[in-house]
Amino acid sequence: MPKMKTNRGAAKRFKVTASGKVKRQKAGQNHILTKKTTSLKRGMRQDGIVAACDEKAIKRLIPYA
Repeated sequence: MPKMKTNRGAAKRFKVTASGKVKRQKAGQNHILTKKTTSLKRGMRQDGIVAACDEKAIKRLIPYA
């Protein structure tokens, strides 16, 4: 069976943690930042965890992660 291809877009956006969860960046920190509160922007700096319902699909896109 041939090697599986990694989806490069997904590989750049997601990382798999040691416990097997999928890590992602939070959205909304590129522009229109003046109206957002400092605490909201600070919260967006931390990585988020992908929801359990989407995890299987993302792991299929990055098989060797």
